Amino acid sequence: MSVEIERLLDDTGWQLLQELQKNARLSYSELGQRVGLSSPAVADRMRRMEEAGIISGYRAEVNLPKLGLPVLAVIRLGSHNGQNCTRIAAQVSEIPEVLECYRVSGTDSVVTLVAAASVSHLERIVDQLSLHGLPTTSLVFSKPHKRPIITRELLERGEEWEEIL
Repeated sequence: MSVEIERLLDDTGWQLLQELQKNARLSYSELGQRVGLSSPAVADRMRRMEEAGIISGYRAEVNLPKLGLPVLAVIRLGSHNGQNCTRIAAQVSEIPEVLECYRVSGTDSVVTLVAAASVSHLERIVDQLSLHGLPTTSLVFSKPHKRPIITRELLERGEEWEEIL
């Protein structure tokens, strides 16, 4: 980790990150009250964290079934011999139903998370993805684990494991 990032991630920086991960719509004033800074100081901290790449964006989480996309699936793509995995991932990422796309190691080359309006819609997505590799599809029944809040403690746990090994 660079010196600049370490400076930004002091106790106050981590508090800001935690609050923003819980609710990215908090005002600078509200954030300042929660972490003990003025609104201008919060704005400056956030700007510097954005410039350093620590904060890479803000987003709204949407309820896919409420939008008419109740079918969620994980589709893994095995690569065909001679295919460029980077190119496959780039092409797959352009499919509108693909919510997430990861280039991975192992027998699969790409793993995607897709949303569909119906099983027949999912079938068309799988057919489209099969042009880029052999698909293996798993339907998502539920998501029992919400997106975690990234904390300093998580980072420290990783560092502790490095020391043990």
